Amino acid sequence: MPATAEQGVKIVVVGGFAVGKTTMVRAVSEIRPLSTEEVMTEAGEGVDDLAGVESKTTTTVAFDFGRITLNERTVLYLFGAPGQERFWFLWDQLFAGSLGAVVLVDTRKVADSWYAVDRLEAHRTPFVVAVNRFENDPRRYGLAEIRAALNLSAHVPVLDCDARERASSKEVLLTLVDHLYHRALAQEAGV
Repeated sequence: MPATAEQGVKIVVVGGFAVGKTTMVRAVSEIRPLSTEEVMTEAGEGVDDLAGVESKTTTTVAFDFGRITLNERTVLYLFGAPGQERFWFLWDQLFAGSLGAVVLVDTRKVADSWYAVDRLEAHRTPFVVAVNRFENDPRRYGLAEIRAALNLSAHVPVLDCDARERASSKEVLLTLVDHLYHRALAQEAGV
């Protein structure tokens, strides 16, 4: 981290189980991310829905952490939240002090995104919705359909992404920063 850094910005990546949160943090972090990925055990059998991700063998049990230097003075701290319902109690602590959030969505399991949207709205945390596109998704819902399914207001940005790709994940974060900037300008103007 640059010695000139004066400001840290906290962003949280949330979404359902196996949507790609850890992958996004890994793709975009400039440091080797801290990860609490653990091998899935029998404790998750019958609890974690592996439909569509049957080959998944690890899962986040606390959070992922990455860092991005935005400029000489500002550093972005990126936290990836665990997706399973049994770990949702951690989310409120992860939201504390965050400037905004990314809700990562898998169109094969859109309903898994409801909790994330609900919690962020309850915390009044600004967010964007990033639809992580998977090759084996036969439905290919459009962004307008995702917006309608999640009952998102018109001001919430919704965009496609590939969480495996640095450039795509970076674009999601830039969209969030742009969204936060325009919200701040609107609040300043009293709109």
